Amino acid sequence: MSLPKRDGVQGRYYLIQKPDTNPEVLEHADQCIQDVLDGTAKENHSGYPVVVRNQSGTPFLPSQLLERYLSKLPLKGFPYEEAVTFCDALRRLVGWREIGHTLGKYIKHQVQERFFEIGENEDYFSPFPLCTAWPELRPEDVDENLLRFTCYVAVCYTVYGASDNTIITEHYLDLVSQLRPDMVKQLKTAGSGKLPKDIQRRKTEHFTASANDVFATIRITARDSTEECYAEILDYLCAVLEQEGFPRSYSVEFRGKEKLYLPIPGLPKKGVNQLFACAVQHPNLHPAMARYARLAMREFEWYQNLSDEACAMPGTFAVFALGLEGEPWAPLVTEYLDLCDDEHSSLQGKFLHALIRKFGFQPWTLGVLVRGALSMQWLEPAREFRSLIANEESLDALLAVKRRFSAYLLPEENEDPKFRAIAWQSLLWAIWGQASENGGSKVIKSAPKEPRERYQEIFR
Repeated sequence: MSLPKRDGVQGRYYLIQKPDTNPEVLEHADQCIQDVLDGTAKENHSGYPVVVRNQSGTPFLPSQLLERYLSKLPLKGFPYEEAVTFCDALRRLVGWREIGHTLGKYIKHQVQERFFEIGENEDYFSPFPLCTAWPELRPEDVDENLLRFTCYVAVCYTVYGASDNTIITEHYLDLVSQLRPDMVKQLKTAGSGKLPKDIQRRKTEHFTASANDVFATIRITARDSTEECYAEILDYLCAVLEQEGFPRSYSVEFRGKEKLYLPIPGLPKKGVNQLFACAVQHPNLHPAMARYARLAMREFEWYQNLSDEACAMPGTFAVFALGLEGEPWAPLVTEYLDLCDDEHSSLQGKFLHALIRKFGFQPWTLGVLVRGALSMQWLEPAREFRSLIANEESLDALLAVKRRFSAYLLPEENEDPKFRAIAWQSLLWAIWGQASENGGSKVIKSAPKEPRERYQEIFR
């Protein structure tokens, strides 16, 4: 048996071709499926495409293994527990990206197309057509465990998929709710059931809270405004995020008696803003806030209950609150800025303006500003920046940053002279805006005579 090679793709793997697959290939595939279940299958961590090898070393694409496994399952008396066990094992081995599409196709063919009349998309932006359960469908025509498996796949799209995959979750749950509304109601009430009971719901003297992994929500109500109250809330938030099965994009809905928000103009006045504005008043809680931020921060993940123009990575408000406390939190802030999605995230600009307004241009704030300027397409300066930089101490701080600029860049950034030049120009733009172009001629020309040499050195 020869190994087929895919043009333009590194590596080789066996193909399960329908209907004429070599029986020996199927035998190896079935052994690979069993090895996945036994935990003895191997995955190539660095190669492309991702392949799974059985104990004999025979490689297969994860999607084809999953297709073969699912194709052998009965639709009546669907083995829910066994199917979930295999899918979870394969996901842990290769990652959700390698199996999500295949599971979606299975739900489409075996649930959506079998039990629903499929209409037109409701509008141009809708990714799914309008689906209505066949009126003549009887409850006994639909296997309960197949619907449970549909719910499992729906939950996986929220927990392991991209932040916008919640649309897929909602579509699948809508299908199930037309046939078994009680099943979806249970998910809304208790989530998937995988979270520990004290994480699903927690009630103390100081606060009440609940977490739902299916709908990626954390709801918290503070009963008082004491340090003990916020300490317990932060501990709960961290406990939720330490659960492997909780989504990395989620919403935090907070209610408290203390109507306080971070002193950053333009930030959305949402509960999550209020929570960290209140908590940061207590210095003893700062380490717990930092712990939450580091658990929460993930590139390309978002707080789900903020509008698109105010989109923010989880951990944003905790980082901003601590950042405004001063230099000790600069490393956390730069960690955050390096994870920000420069195409979609812009709230960090409002924070950076507030930071410089509060502390001025010092070596540490300029270090933060370097990373902030690189976290956005072009960071526009605040109106006050020209006057805040126009003193010897601030100009000397900027010159000091220029002389050791490589220390403010990541190693891979520092290797590229063009990138270093762009990074420096981005910093100058973040201070002077358009006036920084053309060698800063406008800035130098309008500068007082005494510090003009400093300006010339900055723009040289």
